[in-house]
Amino acid sequence: MTSNTRVVVIGAGLAGVRLARRLGELGTPALLIGEEEHRPYNRVLLAEVLAGRYAPEVIALPTPDGLLRTQVTGIDREARTVACADGSEIAYDTLVLATGSNPVLPPLRGLFMETYRAAQPGATGPARSGRGSGGRPPGGHSTPDHELPEGVHAFRTMDDCLGLSKAVRPGVRAVVIGGGLLGVSAARALAVRGAQVVLAQQSERLMERQLDPGASKLVLRHLKDLGVEVHTECRVRDVRCVGGAVRSVEMADGYALDADLVVLACGVHPRVGLAKNAGLAVHKGVLVDDELRTSDPHIRAVGDCAQHDGTLYGLATPALEQADALAELLAGDGTARYTGTRALTRLTLNGNSVFDLAAFGETEALPGDDVVQLTDATRGTYRKVVVRDDRVIGGVLVGELGTVGALARAWEGAEPLPADGTPLLHLLTNDGGS
Repeated sequence: MTSNTRVVVIGAGLAGVRLARRLGELGTPALLIGEEEHRPYNRVLLAEVLAGRYAPEVIALPTPDGLLRTQVTGIDREARTVACADGSEIAYDTLVLATGSNPVLPPLRGLFMETYRAAQPGATGPARSGRGSGGRPPGGHSTPDHELPEGVHAFRTMDDCLGLSKAVRPGVRAVVIGGGLLGVSAARALAVRGAQVVLAQQSERLMERQLDPGASKLVLRHLKDLGVEVHTECRVRDVRCVGGAVRSVEMADGYALDADLVVLACGVHPRVGLAKNAGLAVHKGVLVDDELRTSDPHIRAVGDCAQHDGTLYGLATPALEQADALAELLAGDGTARYTGTRALTRLTLNGNSVFDLAAFGETEALPGDDVVQLTDATRGTYRKVVVRDDRVIGGVLVGELGTVGALARAWEGAEPLPADGTPLLHLLTNDGGS
């Protein structure tokens, strides 16, 4: 069976859904192909579902007309068709890859070394995940199924989230491997559900990619207040299983942590298997220009799988901005371009108290930079802005985030600050800026 569609979008995650919806609004309908059985959802909020704060339907995205649930198995660039697992072929004038990313599965002893397949946001094909698992290893290739040990979970999809939600209960012993944004969110969510949580982070501090040492310490304090035991500079080397179920996690120094649940939060890789197999130019992600074109002018890419001007974002805001720009281009606006995103990381942790955090730009000062920093240990607030050549180049805010909007606008605009510095102090202390 062959059908003809002008624009075909592979991937029903944030970027794919946004693109299909915007194209529909602009009078250029698109066929959206997604593999998960669930209604498209906002994976940024999965931790809130795990914490029990939101029901799964609350984070569902408005589903565009014409969503096709199947797996895309290949791209024929010469014929301009995509092959699907159900045996159908779909013709395209323009193909858009919004295939997202895969969880990184660390090379631990006791964790399988073969690849396995399961549904991913923005990926394609019905899921067949292993016990307690969800996610696909780097590359997204269709390879033989393999199960993770019982109790070991990736944390990337709705199936992952629902599997963890079913397994977690008060007193269960959970080990989260990875102390980045995802690992911190997962540890907090499990602790809120009553689990005894240990977080193992290989580097020297939490969320090192986004935060400076001062802000990391506040995140650490918040997790400890929730009862989370945190180990930094700690490398996990082994997952110990009995009868196919996890029982403990062993560190490089031989120290063992008892575990009923293990959550793998070790980062993500762009999902580029389809692109590679089709012969598109791929580095870490699928290479795209300012019009989101790949090395094939009839194929575009947006979201986590796209690498623009050397940058892989892996964040929601750039994915949405890319989708908006591409929608305008495909709908006939020849002037639309995507020139990059200055992305802000925002994290809200709910527990015994609310912990709000925002980080943007360069949070670590270089020699010659100016730093304005305000700390209130009693209230648990921390505000830091880095200035270079009279321009705000980055900042970290923890607690009482009323100033986020104004500071982010100053950073995004890259406008020189007045020489006396008074407006910058005003931005740091004025809570009306959001």
